Amino acid sequence: MINSENKKHIAILGSTGSIGTQALEVVAANPHLFKVEVLTAHHNAILLAEQAIKFDVNAVVITDENQYAWLKDKLAGTDIKVFAGEQALSEVVTFSNLNIVLTALVGYAGLKPTIAAIKAKKHIALANKETLVVAGDLITALAEQYDVRILPVDSEHSAIFQCLAGEWHNKIEKIYLTASGGPFRGMDRSALMNKTKAEALKHPNWTMGAKITIDSASLMNKGLEVIEAKWLFNLKPEQIDVIVHPQSIIHSIVQFDDGSMKAQMGLPDMKLPIQYALTYPQRTITDFPRFDFLNYPTLSFEKADTATFQNLALAFDAMKKGGNMPCILNAANEEVVAAFLNDQIGFLEMSDAIADCMQKITFIERPNYEDYVATDTESRIFTRNWILNKNK
Repeated sequence: MINSENKKHIAILGSTGSIGTQALEVVAANPHLFKVEVLTAHHNAILLAEQAIKFDVNAVVITDENQYAWLKDKLAGTDIKVFAGEQALSEVVTFSNLNIVLTALVGYAGLKPTIAAIKAKKHIALANKETLVVAGDLITALAEQYDVRILPVDSEHSAIFQCLAGEWHNKIEKIYLTASGGPFRGMDRSALMNKTKAEALKHPNWTMGAKITIDSASLMNKGLEVIEAKWLFNLKPEQIDVIVHPQSIIHSIVQFDDGSMKAQMGLPDMKLPIQYALTYPQRTITDFPRFDFLNYPTLSFEKADTATFQNLALAFDAMKKGGNMPCILNAANEEVVAAFLNDQIGFLEMSDAIADCMQKITFIERPNYEDYVATDTESRIFTRNWILNKNK
């Protein structure tokens, strides 16, 4: 059992997003286990202030500095410290009383504060897959150097992690990451040609933020998860496969070298993997809805269509190439998703832009941190210009 007198002190980076708000639900249901010390948001100062007051936190960070004055005034009269700017993210994660940092930021923005948290010897509950996509070699090496655990929050990686409990000494033959297929499952390229952001944002099984929902529709989210899995579980590209499972009940599968397979199952609810990461290595009781086999008499599986959903193929290519190629992929993807959400680019054109970027940006086989920063910048500039030229 977890010692209720020894609460885990938590920082939640991205507390106003989908993962962050659900993490706070987990904390609220288990006040004897957790104390929230730090909350951060990009621009949702109103919700951040409400969260900070409710959970009586030590400090907050708003990275949109235009919101700082309002937030400072809103929290006047409390003991809550208020910081602003991206650099503040890397400073608050080093607070001495923190045990674990939940990184629920979206995209590349999670890399720098995650590095700072690891160097401060804080365990990481990782919901920001892009950190490992961009710089998996650097992050895993730092985690080993500073003796820090990286605990996966993504439902698929949490599933693999749970399947491996008690099996760390046994060799993995293969893992299968399951994918719902998103809202456009089964469609061909002609059907996808004119799909709108409103249609792409209607995920059949999960409620998520806009960026990850678009990634799910294009299967890029699964591609990013493939790269993340490589680093989390020290796998070779040929040991990772993706299978479409529309019901989203089996969250992922491990196949061992004797042919035996283990799967983690449950209803699609992110609070379970969030809680598991925060309470690991223990489990704690929940009132979450329970899965009933009779409500799901059939579980089905399909091959992922990488010819139609080319982002998944591009992600596998980037993983196999290694070096800074996944960083290029990620930066280009973040730019095209933003453009798609702003009606500047078509659904299928996202893959075209990413593929072109991967061909044109300088490849670096063994990048360091500065190389990743430069690659991210260069890839974003290229992709923005690609979008601008396409719209001329």
